[in-house]
Amino acid sequence: MPTTPSHTYHQPVMLQEAIEGLRINPKGVYIDLTFGGGSYTKAILERLDDTGRMVAFDQDQDALVQAQTIADKRFAFMLGNFRFLKEFLTSHHLQKVDGIVADLGISSHQLNVASRGFAARLDGPLDMRMNQESTFNALKIINGYSAQKLAMCFKQYGEITNAYPLAKTIVLARQQKSITTTSLLKEAIQKCLPKKQAYKYYAKLFQALRIEVNDELGALKEVLMQTVEALHPQGRLVVLSYHSLEDRLVKNFMKTGNFEGEIVQDIYGNLIRPFHPLHSKPLKPSQEEILRNNRSRSAKLRIAYRNGNLE
Repeated sequence: MPTTPSHTYHQPVMLQEAIEGLRINPKGVYIDLTFGGGSYTKAILERLDDTGRMVAFDQDQDALVQAQTIADKRFAFMLGNFRFLKEFLTSHHLQKVDGIVADLGISSHQLNVASRGFAARLDGPLDMRMNQESTFNALKIINGYSAQKLAMCFKQYGEITNAYPLAKTIVLARQQKSITTTSLLKEAIQKCLPKKQAYKYYAKLFQALRIEVNDELGALKEVLMQTVEALHPQGRLVVLSYHSLEDRLVKNFMKTGNFEGEIVQDIYGNLIRPFHPLHSKPLKPSQEEILRNNRSRSAKLRIAYRNGNLE
């Protein structure tokens, strides 16, 4: 099967900042939770010596093809969801690692392949599965969920203000004929679109469906909790997010150790938390990078190190 060069498969966002944030130990063990085209993995491998080790996760079969181009004995690839981080480390006798990086954005490759159904601008099947072995897809949501369940999905994961009218419109439309493609979905909801910024509305809708199909926020919560045990004291956690729902979870977890952002203190008023954020605000791409790669414009990079007082 032919491979796609990593820079065209997915153009990495804030690569230099992310790698610097990891503060790489050449003899260390590092995890890339979202391999994609492998740009972060390759950049880390370049900085490891012969004793270093690199492990990458991705649940997309297309990413496996990219991973097979890396012939390096220091590198191991795990085809699966990153929520299985703890199981992988246990089965491979890895007690602790030195750094973990995750680029939570959807890859350029996934957006540019119409048959994957991720992009509103392309006509394709209502799919949106990150894991192509899964039997659950956007088609089943659009044609199977009740209006109430659809509205909840649209409001919670897309932050769509007219979520219930949108859901009712879809239910009525599918009673006439099944909604099987991205174009048919867009056609069905025309009366729900705002007069301006239809593209943003589509983006919110497709985001909501993608998150629901892949349980993205559930998986993110699970893996963030696992990083506490996975990282050495002072080990680095580096996460790039692209929408407020993800970023809020990452921010709260790095700041407080929980997803609600609730401050926990000991009897002396000291914060009890597993991580210490390096910056009070997230890093953002430069204007030059945004001009080079427009998809980077919404990215937020957060870096934290593992506190050592929890051992």
